[in-house]
Amino acid sequence: MADGKNFIEDIIEEEISEGGRCYGKAVHTRFPPEPNGYLHIGHAKALEIDFGMAEKYGGLCNLRMDDTNPTKEDEEFVDAIKEDIKWLGHNWDDRFFYASDYFDKMYEYAIELIKKGLAYVCELTPEQMKEMRGDTQTPAQSPYRDRPIEESLDLFRRMRDGEFEDGKMTLRAKIDLASGNFNMRDPVIYRINRLPHHRQGTKWVIYPMYDFAHPIEDALEGITHSLCSLEFEAHRPLYDWVVNNISIECKPRQIEFARLGITNTVLSKRKLRNLIENGYVTGWDDPRMPTLCGLRRRGYTPAAIRAFHERNGVSKVNSLVDFAFLEYCLREDLNKTAKRAMAVLDPVKLIIDNYPDGQTEEFTVENNPENPDDGVRTVSFSKELWIEREDFMEVPAKKYFRLFPGNEVRLKSAYIVKCVGCDKDADGNVTAVHCELDKDSRGGNPADGRKIKSTIHWVDSKTAIDAEIRLYDKLFTTEQPDLADCNYLDFINPESLTVITGAKVEKSLESTQPADRFQFLRVGYFCADNKDSKPGHLVFNRAVSLKDSYKPEN
Repeated sequence: MADGKNFIEDIIEEEISEGGRCYGKAVHTRFPPEPNGYLHIGHAKALEIDFGMAEKYGGLCNLRMDDTNPTKEDEEFVDAIKEDIKWLGHNWDDRFFYASDYFDKMYEYAIELIKKGLAYVCELTPEQMKEMRGDTQTPAQSPYRDRPIEESLDLFRRMRDGEFEDGKMTLRAKIDLASGNFNMRDPVIYRINRLPHHRQGTKWVIYPMYDFAHPIEDALEGITHSLCSLEFEAHRPLYDWVVNNISIECKPRQIEFARLGITNTVLSKRKLRNLIENGYVTGWDDPRMPTLCGLRRRGYTPAAIRAFHERNGVSKVNSLVDFAFLEYCLREDLNKTAKRAMAVLDPVKLIIDNYPDGQTEEFTVENNPENPDDGVRTVSFSKELWIEREDFMEVPAKKYFRLFPGNEVRLKSAYIVKCVGCDKDADGNVTAVHCELDKDSRGGNPADGRKIKSTIHWVDSKTAIDAEIRLYDKLFTTEQPDLADCNYLDFINPESLTVITGAKVEKSLESTQPADRFQFLRVGYFCADNKDSKPGHLVFNRAVSLKDSYKPEN
């Protein structure tokens, strides 16, 4: 928009201005995740909007666990959700709630609707109900719709007391069977479910449906703006109907925004859980997962995720965002913040024939050219080094400027060396590369100013540390594995994880802590695995490659 605001901000500013619906009130939002799984990158968009609007307008944002369905809810997910939100940099202070804390009030409001003749107990099966609700041309009335109020009150209380089995009865709102909006055709607002609740235990055997519970939760907490994703747009009339027909003072406004879609991934909790249960990934925090804990373990930063959502903007139109843009945002952040180090993933020995046996020297190397405050470190150098196997070719390809017999390269921050040959095993595999050092080129600059076309990284074999390297790629081979007419499991990328053992890293990484991030020169950005990496067994996950051809449009 011309003024730089999105449509939600336009609405809020109009409503908090003089004469507006919320004039004189603090903007009050909420983030209401269901604790039946871990938050993913799509949830991050919603929480950035919810917390972000409150922060921008000096208001409040509640964190509320929407635990109205006991089927798959667990405290494990509650704790993980809290951790993810704090990691992204948001705080709810003392405004933490559970929807289940309001079960007694919800029950009272259901009784109120029955007494007003606006709800009734129905004994149709789900199949019968679906058939009788029909489509826009053929609505039909439940035979229980005109059940006497006292009878519905009695049956609803007996539902609460556990007298009936699951599925035997429901409580339905009495609204408009002929409505063009299917959600208004006498929707179910309570069902029987005997599964124990993660907090309430077996106190309740009836549970409110989301469309009934959510507006009540918002109203009880004094929410001014209930921000949610676009699929709830058709549910808004029911949201308004609930708060307008119960005796509650607060009347929140629901506003919908487009959900986030990303290429080469799925964001359905059911599908993500299926990936775990069937062994395609190792858990919710697998670095290939789009969960926040998975992205964090892979090496993503809060700043990168916030930048990704901010630059995607807020709209009313669903769109599919290239996963490469998320990687671009991470690469942009890590280029500024990640310290540099040298690591050799596929090592082959480089022997400097004219370097004295047993001699060692040190070179000072900057930690981050983008941030001088990160200081410098020292790296050791000796007669035998490790280099990448791909940095040598006995018979060079066209425009290959790295090591081959007779060619010179610069060893990063050290010396100029000239390749003089190689050793091979019986099968013809190169086991060592030999070179001679230009003693007058310490620091990497030849004394005569001759041009050196290539610089390669290296690690001193005397001090090198072994490390495990995990190279991650996209989990799916197709951009839209979530399409309805295909099975997303058919597009699992068999090369989404490559594990390299025996990589060589410089000694400065010996004290690496879990979640430390680095740019391995010429290789990519890596993060120490926050579960498996430890002293004596370093494990690094590739967060993102060093370069990519992707360029954002803005």
